[in-house]
Amino acid sequence: MPCIDMPLHELMSYPGRNPRPGDFDAFWDASIREMRALDPAVELRPAAFITPAATCSHLTFTGMGGARIHAKYLTPRGAGPAAKVPAVVLFHGYTGSSGDWADKLSWVAQGFAVAALDCRGQGGLSQDPGGVSGPTLNGHIIRGLADSSPAKLLFRDVFLDAAQLAGVLMSRPEIDALRVGATGGSQGGALTIACAALEPRIARAAPIFPFLCDYQRVWEMDLTKDAYAELRTFFRHFDPTHAREREIFTRLGYIDIQHLARRIRARVLMGVGLMDAICPPSSQFACYNKITATKELAIYPDFAHETLPGLADRIATFMAGMEG
Repeated sequence: MPCIDMPLHELMSYPGRNPRPGDFDAFWDASIREMRALDPAVELRPAAFITPAATCSHLTFTGMGGARIHAKYLTPRGAGPAAKVPAVVLFHGYTGSSGDWADKLSWVAQGFAVAALDCRGQGGLSQDPGGVSGPTLNGHIIRGLADSSPAKLLFRDVFLDAAQLAGVLMSRPEIDALRVGATGGSQGGALTIACAALEPRIARAAPIFPFLCDYQRVWEMDLTKDAYAELRTFFRHFDPTHAREREIFTRLGYIDIQHLARRIRARVLMGVGLMDAICPPSSQFACYNKITATKELAIYPDFAHETLPGLADRIATFMAGMEG
């Protein structure tokens, strides 16, 4: 089959290249404790978008660093404590937003509640108190990379936002907490992995060509462009001779989703295109191969970082199979 990376049989056993920090588990255990100690101060506000199919609300909660995090929240009409419904958490791609209300209605039509996160500092309504008001475009992988503490890495807070939103959803009286899934593509795929790893009650996870994985492998393939371009920029400006290469990639290991993958307890369906030159297949398999929970792959040999035909239908069926 066509390939821009390793042959498929090698991908299936590829262990990843990016270093794992020695205190990785302690770092994330402490981060989870910090997240759980927060008062989320959840607020619901009616949305201007009105449809007979769903109740649409702006959901906000307090995340790490005091940020007010926003998500679009839709529930089927009639959902409530006496008629609990399953739910799906949706995560968007890098620099984007939670998107339109209307594109969530297919989930509502299946009886799901939907919570679609706006990543802090990107294109949506979530606050980014460590940066600026309003959206930014990129640079989020390297933000905090030169700080003395890995807790300052921006994606540490974004990963925790994803897990916290799932926990907020599970606490809602109208939600069946045993039937909550997560899905998204690219950055959304990475956040699906992070969410399922940091919130072990997630029942099903469907990441699509996940981003934020195996940074060193991406650099070695000369693919630090497009979504990963900021890595090349960081080295060119701050370590032009790569004297601190090992240190930098090890620091990035704290926000490398392959190292979180072993924590996942959810059943996983992952989609990958073997011609993906934005998030190369080997970087994705580095994560998939570390998942010890029940898992399956949807492999598209001729497809890149693009819509994978039939996968949305397969994910819908996958999520519908959650059991309470």
